[in-house]
Amino acid sequence: MPRHIPQKTSLELQPHQVIIKPLVTEKGMHKSTRNNAYAFEVNRLATKADVRKAVEELFEVRVLKVHTQNRQGKLRRTRARMGRTADWKKAIVTLDPEHRINFF
Repeated sequence: MPRHIPQKTSLELQPHQVIIKPLVTEKGMHKSTRNNAYAFEVNRLATKADVRKAVEELFEVRVLKVHTQNRQGKLRRTRARMGRTADWKKAIVTLDPEHRINFF
């Protein structure tokens, strides 16, 4: 079954439009303490450069690396019907050792 892939656009995303939410999980907290890497759910149209710029602007930190993943939605059942969660994009951002982001 073909999946919908967003097309490249000339649309300029603002920093608050790029980052949807931080992913606060056990694995993510482990990465943040060990590797100084933080995970975010980002807009599917955002590029690595957009993510880097948004994190640096919103959190006032220096970004070393950005890794992105296109995550496929999962099949979910609601009563007698099968549904599907939306596809989403994940970004793992590695920061300079002297910078940190505190979510709590």
